[in-house]
Amino acid sequence: MEPKHEKYERLIARCASLEPVACAVVHPCDESSLRAAVEAAQAGLIRPVLVGPETKIKRVAADAKLDLAGLSIVDAPHSEAAAEAAVRLAREGKVEALMKGSLHTDELMAAVVKRENGMRTNRRISHCFVMDVPSLEQALIITDCAINIAPTLQDKVHIIQNAIDLAHVFGRTMPRVAILSAMETVNPNVPSTIEAGALCKMADRGQITGGIVDGPLAVDNAINLTAARIKRIESPVAGHADILVVPDLEAGNMLAKSLTFMAGADAAGIVLGARVPIILTSRADSLIARQASCAVAVLIAHSRRVQFEKAVS
Repeated sequence: MEPKHEKYERLIARCASLEPVACAVVHPCDESSLRAAVEAAQAGLIRPVLVGPETKIKRVAADAKLDLAGLSIVDAPHSEAAAEAAVRLAREGKVEALMKGSLHTDELMAAVVKRENGMRTNRRISHCFVMDVPSLEQALIITDCAINIAPTLQDKVHIIQNAIDLAHVFGRTMPRVAILSAMETVNPNVPSTIEAGALCKMADRGQITGGIVDGPLAVDNAINLTAARIKRIESPVAGHADILVVPDLEAGNMLAKSLTFMAGADAAGIVLGARVPIILTSRADSLIARQASCAVAVLIAHSRRVQFEKAVS
């Protein structure tokens, strides 16, 4: 078993040679969210642009003894206005990432997904947890645990593609994707197994690219090779999954929190599919998990810069 946090430490270390990314921190009006931004700046990961009521932000900083010297503040009267201002900064190219502050996730995402003046792309927006599970050799991507409540088959195509693209950013050239269900056989009475079969065929036909997709698989045989062998599952993914695709948000939320509170895992959260990566942190997150979330956004932003430079050269 690896020492706890070693996977996150490696992730953060990859950013040491990279320029900090300008990041709009949306409504950082409590100590937890403001401290997360300040600590990420001190770690050299981001250049925070604090978006929200300036007087309140400064009062929180004074009460928590946080130094805001050198940090930009964009004054916005309330959380909804802060979300809209942050999205505008991203659309104008002034920031390359967003970071959730003390507002509700729904408030932030409402501004992101607006058809006019939002940050939609041709991809469905989805969430990934990058989980540092002490008993596993590398960080595990679980999707979607926070955005899509009951995703359709077409939604899942986007959810999977977003996760594969994220794995590429981490240097995994052909990540193994497990489509999860309660069993590893297609059962007409269990819709998630039918969808898993369809998604695998779609991957075979090039409708999902860049990864090896298999399912349905149960959690045990997706991540544990012994379990897969006992059940005699012949699969390039079983026992080696880099990405776990859950049936719906409820299942994903329960899986991620079970790993966190019963297996000692940390969960770094990122939203993909928008014009810029969106960092989702929780007040319950550890310092290392918050910094890992920022590191993921930094790696994505720099990867997009490289892709853009190649496209225009």
